[in-house]
Amino acid sequence: MFESLGNRFSDVFDRLRRHGALSESDVDAAMREIRVALLEADVALPVVKDFVNAVRDKAVGQEVLRSVAPAQMVVKIVYDHLVATLGAESSGTLNLNAVPPVVVMMVGLQGSGKTTTSAKLARLLKERERRKVLLASLDVNRPAAQEQLAVLGRQIAVTSLPVVALERPVAIAKRALDVGRREGYDVVILDTAGRLHIDEMLMQEVAAVRDAAQPTETLLVADALTGQDAVNLAKSFAERVGITGIVLTRIDGDARGGAALSMRAVTGRPIKFMGTGEKLDALEAFHAERIASRILGMGDVVSLVEKAADTVDHAEAEKLAKKLQKGSFDLDDLAAQLKQIRKMGGMGGIMGMLPGVHKIKKQLDEAKLDEGLLKRQEAIISSMTKAEKRNPRILDGSRRRRIAAGSGTTVPEINRLLKQYQDMADMMKRMNKLGKKGLQRHGISALLPGGPRH
Repeated sequence: MFESLGNRFSDVFDRLRRHGALSESDVDAAMREIRVALLEADVALPVVKDFVNAVRDKAVGQEVLRSVAPAQMVVKIVYDHLVATLGAESSGTLNLNAVPPVVVMMVGLQGSGKTTTSAKLARLLKERERRKVLLASLDVNRPAAQEQLAVLGRQIAVTSLPVVALERPVAIAKRALDVGRREGYDVVILDTAGRLHIDEMLMQEVAAVRDAAQPTETLLVADALTGQDAVNLAKSFAERVGITGIVLTRIDGDARGGAALSMRAVTGRPIKFMGTGEKLDALEAFHAERIASRILGMGDVVSLVEKAADTVDHAEAEKLAKKLQKGSFDLDDLAAQLKQIRKMGGMGGIMGMLPGVHKIKKQLDEAKLDEGLLKRQEAIISSMTKAEKRNPRILDGSRRRRIAAGSGTTVPEINRLLKQYQDMADMMKRMNKLGKKGLQRHGISALLPGGPRH
């Protein structure tokens, strides 16, 4: 998300930096480009006007235009206003400070990903917050909706409320609260029904559930791909039902991101989470500061570190570290690293969080990073015997042809993988020989071929 907006902003700021000093006309020209970039990103017109006017008012001040690095000052002003527009308060948290069970009500249109998001949120509360969660589907209109939530609940080992035939939504909500109180649940998540469009019946039903359940949190689940329609949806739910936060889904499929900027500004409610994929662990807390950093090409190293911490198997990491110290790095270890990269969102997901990626976007596109390559390399290693993984030197021509046939790849792909492995193994050996003091003395160049060996 925000890829196109980030690219446009990067171009604008690069042009500003080429000016030693900035005039008011330079700032005006930049503001016109930022305005167009925001509109093209599908940001609502009133939000664009407020944003551009606020930035311009500060950017043409004497302390900016006469400063030592005026372009950097403008970038800082844009960053501050992006954070304010996205929600400066800590967005990625739920209010769980209530008498248990805390009720979280999920609302939104049919097809927005509400049921899957309910399960993702339950998993997050269970894994990270150590909360006992009960899921309850109130969707009695869509066929198999209640069974869908039950299936998802089983996948994440979270209890879902048993289905009672012909029971209406308000009655289900009351039963869920009763079970939650009696059985000691910390959180009850109510997955309400949606429609294909906003209508009076939908609003009345959601309002009736709200009145019966008195939720601490009412989260609007909205599809980021719907653009301006998502903004109108948020406004309607905020006015008719009252929402405490927003969850944006399918942000991995939207390069513009205008809905995120607009919905927060229009409703005054924070975006709390964002769905980053179809898997049940693909739900991230939304932090305005980090998203603003991504848009402006500053990266998001904090989120990258958090993602690594969540996905890394610490026992495996310690085991690998010991093997590296001994200089014994085999193909099983390489396969584990490939799997780790995929769990963190692949090369694209990792690159998107690194600072300055906008600058090399063109080169990355030309390089055509193939995310499927990681899976193919894992398949190649899986097609090897234990002896071959431990000692790749025994991989002669016939073995390579067998592995290619077994993994659905080609011999040249196997050769490239083995070259990659050999380069990594050689580097590990050089690190082991140099030791900590050697690395400090010679620097990174010591790890390159031809570098010091002592």
